[in-house]
Amino acid sequence: MDPVPALDVFILTFNAAKHQINIPVFARHLYNAFARNTSSLPELVVISLQEMAPLAQALIGSYMLNPYFQRYESAVNIAAAKFADGVERQNLSKDHPYTLVTARNVGMTGILLFARDPNTVKNLRATVIAFGAGDMPNKGAVGLRMHYNKRNTDGCLLASTELTFVGAHLAAMEWNLEKRNKNWETIVSGLVFENPKEIAESQARQSTVRDDDDSEAQQALLPQDTIEKSLHDISIYKPGAHLFVAGDLNYRISKSSPTSDSVFPDTSPDTVNSNHFSSFLARDQLMAERDAGRTLHGLSEAEILFPPTYKLVVSPKPKPHVGLDRIGDGEDDIDEVDWSWALHRWPGWCDRILYQEIPWWARETVGDKSMKILDYNALPPVRSSDHRAVFLRVEIPMLEHNCLIPPESALESELRTKGDSPLLVDPRIKLPFPIDLLSWERRAYIQKWEPTIGWSMLISQSKEGLVVFVTLLLVGLGTWWYRSW
Repeated sequence: MDPVPALDVFILTFNAAKHQINIPVFARHLYNAFARNTSSLPELVVISLQEMAPLAQALIGSYMLNPYFQRYESAVNIAAAKFADGVERQNLSKDHPYTLVTARNVGMTGILLFARDPNTVKNLRATVIAFGAGDMPNKGAVGLRMHYNKRNTDGCLLASTELTFVGAHLAAMEWNLEKRNKNWETIVSGLVFENPKEIAESQARQSTVRDDDDSEAQQALLPQDTIEKSLHDISIYKPGAHLFVAGDLNYRISKSSPTSDSVFPDTSPDTVNSNHFSSFLARDQLMAERDAGRTLHGLSEAEILFPPTYKLVVSPKPKPHVGLDRIGDGEDDIDEVDWSWALHRWPGWCDRILYQEIPWWARETVGDKSMKILDYNALPPVRSSDHRAVFLRVEIPMLEHNCLIPPESALESELRTKGDSPLLVDPRIKLPFPIDLLSWERRAYIQKWEPTIGWSMLISQSKEGLVVFVTLLLVGLGTWWYRSW
């Protein structure tokens, strides 16, 4: 059996608290993360962002968001260039080892895809869903889907695999557990890569044609089965693709706020301490809800060895703050942060990265292949956010589409051992929730109003902007009145 090539991917999720990052500080943290347990740079870097900018700027779109995205692009390339010095410099661009292939967002939730060789990324598609108040994108999810082609030094194709990345921001607050689960249901049913209504209607028309054909081949699938299969393929759980979900999922360790006598996790290295943070993992909502089949269906997570990532209170900096645009190697760029827990919120492992493991039927075909976790950890705190960023470094077996698709025997086995509950069956076989046929059109309708809402919010936030807005309005009304005579 020929060895299966692996794809080295670095995934990071970060709630930026609506602030721009300090480029040199963030770059140093990324550099240290790249250098852990490996001597090479990842082939792909995916960054999932939440609250990456104020809501008004996020609604306006790329005109306002590009400065935020560009800071992450700078930080990634500064970190990669420093890491590559003397290691891989001969194979990398001197200043930009990575190319920003795409940056997408829905409101304040975004996702960035970087590649060392952008030509390896093919058939890239993106999709978004929002589930804030009135379906506005103060909370939401962004999806990317692509093929990755790995070639040898002669340019010959070694392997190709399909990847799906989802960046998400679910409902906040301790007591909103059920709403977080409902947000996940919305992602499963509505974060689709094509218009589900058009696909369902197209399949229905084709089934009408097949009804006039008596051949067994044409009648092999019932019309409803064909529609469900087509909708499954545009969902995040496409059977032939790898899936990764990263974001501020906001799951906590309690459904109520802490009291004045509550005991908080101890982050010291003394694991014998009864209050050590590891003992609080048993109260983690995400693990409990996932095991009960109520959220993140069919997804796995590497072992958590880091403290809760939210909510941090950062101590004031004892000396003048370094300018955001300064790039260098001085001690100021390290910016070690003193912090404590916010006493009005339970700490939580809010920032998480999960993935679909290689299914058992694929292992029977290509051998005992699985995701190889190189690292799962949190970056140090930064002054601009009350969250710590979390990263996953993983080697993905580059399995072809047909290896991941469940055969008929897998369907029979899953139904026999787990019953017909879609919440327990592998999501590659049966979706935990049906696809919402109107999700695509509903999002498109709301999205067209978002820039107008964003500009209105931005103008109303300053006296100068309001004066300009009123002046333009009066000039416009005066011009209209003059021309009407």
